[in-house]
Amino acid sequence: MSASLIYDLAPVGSIVAWSDGTPRPPERFRKKLAAWKARNSQGRLVRKEGERSLGATSLSPNFTLHEGDLGASGVIAIRIHRTFSLDSTLTFKVIERPPLGSVRVFDRAGANAELVHLAVDRHAAEEWLTQHGYPHAVLDEVTADEIAADHVEGRAAA
Repeated sequence: MSASLIYDLAPVGSIVAWSDGTPRPPERFRKKLAAWKARNSQGRLVRKEGERSLGATSLSPNFTLHEGDLGASGVIAIRIHRTFSLDSTLTFKVIERPPLGSVRVFDRAGANAELVHLAVDRHAAEEWLTQHGYPHAVLDEVTADEIAADHVEGRAAA
């Protein structure tokens, strides 16, 4: 799947893998393996941004994947996000879509909102919010209509 298809079809909260198509090097080649892992990994789709202007410069649409967190003792020190433009030459694949009834917690309303948590249900999302304190958070439930649209339009996880 191309980056533009991920942007158009994958719902926020999906697990998306990306690959450059090269074979994985053996474990003994640590530097080559590290470089390969940077071009072949997966993450949760947390943001889609449309085209925008910055002065005279026009920035193309892109999407951001949350690859992981670094920290210790329950404290996150660094969040690893990867942003891909729609002209990326990598190949993408939707591994998992958010399940029916799950609730997406966005940090704010609007087009630039970022997914900060995917909860099992509304109660779990509200409980998570009391512990993590996003004052402008927006809850968005994954509905049957959204899941049905994927099947009707042939958007099965590819």
